[in-house]
Amino acid sequence: MFQVEIYGRVRRAVLVEGQSRRAVARDFGISRKTIQKMLTYAVPPGYQRQQPIKRPKLGPWLGVIDAILKDDKTRPAKQRHTAKRIFERLKEEHGFTGGYTIVKDYVRGEELRGQEMFVPLVHPPGEAQADFGEALVVIAGVEQKAHFLAMDLAHSDDGFVAAFPGETTEAFQQGHVLAFQYFGAVPTRILYDNTKIAVAKILGGEERTKTKAFLELQSHYLFADKFGRPGKGNDKGDVEGLVGYARRNFMVPIPSFNSWDELNAHFAAECRKRRERRLRGHTETIGERFERDRAAMLPLPAAAYEACEKVSTRVSSLSLVRYRTNDYSVPTEYGHRQVLVKGYVHQVVIACGSDVIAVHARSYEHEATVFDPLHYLELLERKTRALDQAAPLVGWQLPDCFITLRRLLEARLGKAGRREYIQVLRLLETFALEVVTHAVEDALRISTISFDAVRHLLLCRIEQRPPRLDMENWPHLPLARVRTTQAADYMVLLPCLPAGTPHLDAEVML
Repeated sequence: MFQVEIYGRVRRAVLVEGQSRRAVARDFGISRKTIQKMLTYAVPPGYQRQQPIKRPKLGPWLGVIDAILKDDKTRPAKQRHTAKRIFERLKEEHGFTGGYTIVKDYVRGEELRGQEMFVPLVHPPGEAQADFGEALVVIAGVEQKAHFLAMDLAHSDDGFVAAFPGETTEAFQQGHVLAFQYFGAVPTRILYDNTKIAVAKILGGEERTKTKAFLELQSHYLFADKFGRPGKGNDKGDVEGLVGYARRNFMVPIPSFNSWDELNAHFAAECRKRRERRLRGHTETIGERFERDRAAMLPLPAAAYEACEKVSTRVSSLSLVRYRTNDYSVPTEYGHRQVLVKGYVHQVVIACGSDVIAVHARSYEHEATVFDPLHYLELLERKTRALDQAAPLVGWQLPDCFITLRRLLEARLGKAGRREYIQVLRLLETFALEVVTHAVEDALRISTISFDAVRHLLLCRIEQRPPRLDMENWPHLPLARVRTTQAADYMVLLPCLPAGTPHLDAEVML
């Protein structure tokens, strides 16, 4: 195909300079038919097919190829036929004698015709889309995978992102709570994929059986829901775009923070900064368009939503409660009783009746055991022989003065000293470690080695009064009894004096 430059030179020679077509054809070395085409078109028109492609060798096998491609649509994406594999099957199974190129061109054309097309959409103010994404973060020096919930307001393109250790029910709920607080309102309708956190069963079409946790969240905030088609991420393309934007802009380089709360505060600040952007095709910033979204949204409820999963279970004989494959300790007095476990994103709270009996940091490990040593001290006071092998006390870091106190108590009192040491530890059930540590150090300094002395010194320190240790209160210590000496008592010594010793009156001895 000739370039535009040749077109221009030929057209100028004929139409401007007045040369004949024969002379121009001779000078440029091209046919007069081509000269006529160049005079007709100002630029090369390109090749235009006038009739459909004829495939005489492939024609008899088009039905076979179409059947293979149709069947592939029901197969996993990584186990579908390539053009080369179709060509090999045609040769081996059907005696095809044509070449690979015509098979490849036909398959490529069919694949292009099968690509999905989309209709541009407009979004009314007040509606949102939500989805989870994943990225690496560093929390307290540990690199780990974060699961972040993104919520996008499709009308204004305003968005919110919050990260959690896992894609769990309570993370889903807490993400909504934080998003609604950030927007200052509740979207009228939210579009989701078919996550198991929200959808218990797909009934067909747009009908869904929703989970109890999702229904509770929806009942509290009163937003409507909509679920996309299974496997069709383009149904919620706006939030998919926000997930990618947040990963590329908020998490590159990999963010490093001391806690999840600090990370989410960083994300919230980045989302607010993003409101200043003016996107392509808009004359207003994201923040300016967000005002229309907020005006159409629902108000926040007066009462806060408790974003947690509630599970009723029973305490085991080891005073442990199982939640999400992990075991958490409770005080031994609640053994074998029915309790309610509340699983928050970062905490596990265990209640019996109306009383909260244990609070633990949430573990995202598998089959781990989380102990609180204080929960077992009452039982250890009765079973003192288990002190050295008690698993809940393994790794419990106490100041060195506690070790010294135990050694002195056991050296002085034996088995009873071990029980008194546990009684000292039980002071930690009521008082802070720092306060008990000072009391133990005071007891060691003045050599009052007993539980009662430590308790007395601790209370005196708290009440800011001087200690008064009455030794009659320590029955295990020898009580010194001092009798007043009379002068006559020394008379018993007179017979023992050597001969010739001057006699002394009792009055002189005084």
